[in-house]
Amino acid sequence: MQILRSIPELSHLPDPLFLAIGVFDGVHLGHQAVISTSAEHARAVSGTPVVVTFDPHPEKILRPDKAPHLLTATQHKITLIRTLGVRHLLIIPFDKHFAATEPEDFVQQLIQHSKPLREICVGHEWSFGKNRRGNLELLKKLGAQFDFNVVGIPPVTVNSEIVSSTTIRRAIEGGDLKKAATMLGREYTILGTVVHGDDLGKKIGFPTANLSAHSEQFPPNGVYFAEARLDDIVYPGVVNLGYRPTMSSGRSDRTLEVYLLDFDRDIYGKDLELRFVRYLRPEEKFESVEALVWQIERDVQQARELAAV
Repeated sequence: MQILRSIPELSHLPDPLFLAIGVFDGVHLGHQAVISTSAEHARAVSGTPVVVTFDPHPEKILRPDKAPHLLTATQHKITLIRTLGVRHLLIIPFDKHFAATEPEDFVQQLIQHSKPLREICVGHEWSFGKNRRGNLELLKKLGAQFDFNVVGIPPVTVNSEIVSSTTIRRAIEGGDLKKAATMLGREYTILGTVVHGDDLGKKIGFPTANLSAHSEQFPPNGVYFAEARLDDIVYPGVVNLGYRPTMSSGRSDRTLEVYLLDFDRDIYGKDLELRFVRYLRPEEKFESVEALVWQIERDVQQARELAAV
């Protein structure tokens, strides 16, 4: 997949261009409908489909104090979009300067650097430009004026409920991973980079990979049987998500760590994609380290049994 980092780079792509534009946090079923519709329309006339998204999430710039946890940070989003068979992805840097762009000026930039622009496909409620003044209605007016088609994808529903990043985020936060998976069209995963920790797991015989999860939405605290994808290989393991009350009394930040079964490699700096397969138990404070080790042994044994199924 070719990744473009600026609008002028569109001019290097073979025409005509079909743009699927959105934040696409989560790349859920609604987002997939936008992307696949644009790709189908492009294929019908031998055009070039391009997915257009933004980095970081606009809310991080517009309302940083109220920005939600992400379903997919940018690197994770790139990975998921690639799995859809997308060949061209434009990632527009989103900063305060770009946020002040009038919607008409943004569209003019797309027109200027597309040779030509044939179609823009967005979700039905997508808004863009300064003060979010741009919307589907304005896009259609500009399309009529500058001779490009505009497609607004209607909402996608699952069990009579509209699929949205907000709804999925709430489901994950509440532990309803089944509902989240249904709306995502895939199991929910978290992409994290392995970072150095305090080696407490190693000291008690269970070395864990500590993950920095790039502000992605966590499910409830607890211990999970999970699968970790590393370099396209899947490894079973046990995840602990929470505050580690037995070993780190009083800490205020949540930690995400995974013990991979029968694994012994230095993977600092590597990205792991974690899939939470089954909730095993709540996080709890044990009376002693020995009691904690005994419970971890039980968790690992249960994980081995689940991995063998």
